[in-house]
Amino acid sequence: MAPPEAIDLGTEPAAIAAAPNRPAVFLAWAREGAPYLGRTTLLRRRLLRLLREPSGLSRRLSLAGVAQRIEYWPTASRLESSILFYRLAREHYPETYLKLANLRLPPYLRVTLANPFPRTQITTRLGGAKSFHYGPFRSRAAADEFESKCLDLFQVRHCQEDLVPSPEHPGCIYGEMNMCLRPCQTVVGVEEYRSEVGRLTGFLSSGGKSLLSTIAAARDRLSEELNFEEAASQHKRHEKVQQVLRLRDELASDIDRLNGVAVTGSVEPEAVELWFLARGVWLEPRRFPLAAPGAEIVSMDRRLRQIVEAMEVGKATARERQEHLALLARWYYSSWRDGEWLAFDDFKTIPYRRLVNAIHRAGKPGTVSSITD
Repeated sequence: MAPPEAIDLGTEPAAIAAAPNRPAVFLAWAREGAPYLGRTTLLRRRLLRLLREPSGLSRRLSLAGVAQRIEYWPTASRLESSILFYRLAREHYPETYLKLANLRLPPYLRVTLANPFPRTQITTRLGGAKSFHYGPFRSRAAADEFESKCLDLFQVRHCQEDLVPSPEHPGCIYGEMNMCLRPCQTVVGVEEYRSEVGRLTGFLSSGGKSLLSTIAAARDRLSEELNFEEAASQHKRHEKVQQVLRLRDELASDIDRLNGVAVTGSVEPEAVELWFLARGVWLEPRRFPLAAPGAEIVSMDRRLRQIVEAMEVGKATARERQEHLALLARWYYSSWRDGEWLAFDDFKTIPYRRLVNAIHRAGKPGTVSSITD
C-alpha cells in the first residue's frame, strides 16, 4: 500500500480547500482512539462537509474540533477503492472490519473430502485442508442450482447425514433411481465410492473437460462401429453436460486454480494498475506505464514478463483468502465493474497478447471511474 498524502489540521487548516476533488479513501485522526475511515467520489467536498461546524439540530456527522490530521489515498477505480478500504478497515477495526467494509462472503460448492464418504454442500466459508472448493458464485440460488444439476451427472450421494453403512439402512430415492452408489447400504465400499467422487472433483477442476472428452471419445467410437443408437445416446449426454456447465457463474472454478489479473485505470497519467490474483489471493498492485520509461524501447510483452518473473506469491490464511475472493466477486459480479479481468490457469500460461490488449483498453482517457460515497 502506497504511503498516503497528509494534511495537518493543526498547522495548515486551510489546506483542506486545496485538497484534490477526486475519488479517494481517507482517514481522519483525532488525538486519541481509532480514526474515522471513509471513501468518497469527491475528496475536498466530503472533507469540507465533515469539518463544518454543526448547526442547529442537524444530525450530520461533524469532525470539527475533533480531527487533527487527515491522511488520504487518491484512487482511480472502484476495485482500488474497495481493496484499499478493506485493508485499512482490517488494520484499524480488526473486530468489525467486515461489517464496516460491507463485505458479503460469496457461496461455494464444497466437496468434503475428509469424510470417508464425501458429499457436497453449499457454504460461504473456506476451510479444511481436505476439502475441495468450487466458486465463487454470484448468489446462493445460482450455487444451489449448479450443485443439483452437477450431482445428476455422478452417482455421488445427495444426503447430508454422517453415514454408518449397513445392509439394513433404508436408503433413499436417489439410490432407487440409480443416481447414487448407495454406500449407506454397503453396495460399494469406501474406495469405489471415493473413485466416483474423484470423477466429480476432476470434472469441476478441469472445467468439465474430463467428462466431455470421455463422452466424446465413446460417441465417436460407437459411430465408427455403426452403433448409431448408442452414439446418439452419448451425444445427448454430451449436450446435457454442456447445459450443466452453462449454469456456472463466470468466476466459478477450483479456487486452487483461480488466478488472474484485473487491469484498471491509475492515478498516474499514461499508466494502468495491474491487480494480480494468485490462487484466490490479491497481490500488491503493479503500476504499469503505457510507455517504457527512459529512452529505451521495450515491448509491453517483455515488460509484463519481467513483472511476472519478479513477483513473489506469499502464503495466506483461509480467512484472508475467502475475504480476498469476496472482494473479487463483489467487483466482478457488480453492475459497476470497471476495468478488465483476465483469468488464467497459472502464471506460466498467461495470455500476454490478450493482457496487452486489455491494458490498451483500460488505459484509454476517460476510463477513471467514480466511487459511491
